[in-house]
Amino acid sequence: MIVRTMDQAQADGRKIVSPDGNWDSTRLLLKDDNMGFSFHITTIYTGADFQMHYQNHLESVYCISGEGEVETMADGKKYPIQPGTIYILDKHDKHILRAFKEMKMACVFNPPLNGKEVHNAEGAYELDAEAIS
Repeated sequence: MIVRTMDQAQADGRKIVSPDGNWDSTRLLLKDDNMGFSFHITTIYTGADFQMHYQNHLESVYCISGEGEVETMADGKKYPIQPGTIYILDKHDKHILRAFKEMKMACVFNPPLNGKEVHNAEGAYELDAEAIS
């Protein structure tokens, strides 16, 4: 059994802050935990407005708090995000995430992240990123 707190995960170097200042992510469960997925609590900062395209991962995102929207690039549809909303990027959807009020999100990635990933120029995470040691 794995038991881990947010404080412990952050003290262990599992909190990653995006270089662009849009988000931070505490990676509670990673590839080396051998569960087949990773689980993160991510904060999207107020005013963040950025494009992502997870070409190598599928992601499910559940909003715990805050307010924003996700826009699909293929058709320009905008979906409001508020507590209790989940969005699922089941087709490697290219999208824009906007935070009107700081959002806390619970995120699941498949395949699991190694730990130190940040978005590349395309808004994706690399498959061979460095692991947290």
